[in-house]
Amino acid sequence: MITHPKADELAEAVARWIDSIRPSLDPRNGFLARVAANALGAISRELQLGPAAEAAATERFVVLLDHRGSFVDLNHELCERLRSGSMTLETPGLLAALKANTLEQIAIDQPNYRHEG
Repeated sequence: MITHPKADELAEAVARWIDSIRPSLDPRNGFLARVAANALGAISRELQLGPAAEAAATERFVVLLDHRGSFVDLNHELCERLRSGSMTLETPGLLAALKANTLEQIAIDQPNYRHEG
């Protein structure tokens, strides 16, 4: 098993390299390089933060649904309950759980986003 460099470290290193050559590129390729570097940053953050965010979301789902299961299964069940109307915004804890899950995903996808309130 490889211990170093880790996948997130490799993604970060490649993103830094892309950023270092980006100024020498023509505008179109400079833009595409920026998109690629941003994608690698999202990959790195997903590898670093994703497992804890998923575990926290799973625990929130366990509380809402009152039973254990995998993230995928619980998320699917929650979606089904929302579609059917058996859970609504009035369901205790639902809005807080969805907000927390969303903010954790935004921290991975768009770390510069500043949520107020």
